[in-house]
Amino acid sequence: MKTLIVLAFYILPALSQAQSKQDTLYVYGPGGPGAAMEECAKVFSMKHSISVKVTAGPEPKWIEKAKQNADLVFGGAEYMLTQFKMQHPGLMDSTTRTELYKRRAGILVRPGNPKNITSLKDLAKPGINILEITGAGQLGMWEDLAGRQNLIGGIQKNIKGAFGNTAIAIDAWKADTKYDAIIIFASWHNRLKDVSELVEIPKKQTVYRGTPISVTTISNQKSEARQFIQFLLSAEGHAIFKKWGWE
Repeated sequence: MKTLIVLAFYILPALSQAQSKQDTLYVYGPGGPGAAMEECAKVFSMKHSISVKVTAGPEPKWIEKAKQNADLVFGGAEYMLTQFKMQHPGLMDSTTRTELYKRRAGILVRPGNPKNITSLKDLAKPGINILEITGAGQLGMWEDLAGRQNLIGGIQKNIKGAFGNTAIAIDAWKADTKYDAIIIFASWHNRLKDVSELVEIPKKQTVYRGTPISVTTISNQKSEARQFIQFLLSAEGHAIFKKWGWE
């Protein structure tokens, strides 16, 4: 009898920990959609008693962990999730890939807009220093915008720094005031109101990127993962994304 009691003392906590891990959905993706995804996860968890842990940021910081326990992976643009699939073959269940909501490009400038930047054309003027983001869903985005108005050459000459993802670009924006503007997703202004103002690009001139999400092949909670996607697609989930700058 004593032996059984000792075994139970060690086994029951282990089972409890395993159950806790089993009951948590692990969601990974880039930082851009992170705030909206985290708020959706919080609301979903409260409504359905299913814990959701969102890890958002540059892929190198979370990919090894994601390979072990990811239930869902999202992208900051369609091409990002396609690249993810190519770089990590067999990890994504492409049959579950779902597009959520689009977000538009915009221009962030310094508080007070000291250079009086009101349009994309202003970015091609002499004396404007632009910070470029070459990844995180924004690869080639400024060129797509500039090409419509024959501004590629003028804007390119004013690019004074380029960074591979939004996180390090924002760090540079905060640390170095030589930059006057960033062509970036307008949604980022919602998280950078203390260090930026948003200059909108007219709808007929701007470009959009999608926000895809997919269940992984390694998930052992596929039903719950699909349930979370359905919540993201619901009116309640859409309202949260709109709050953070999506359409």
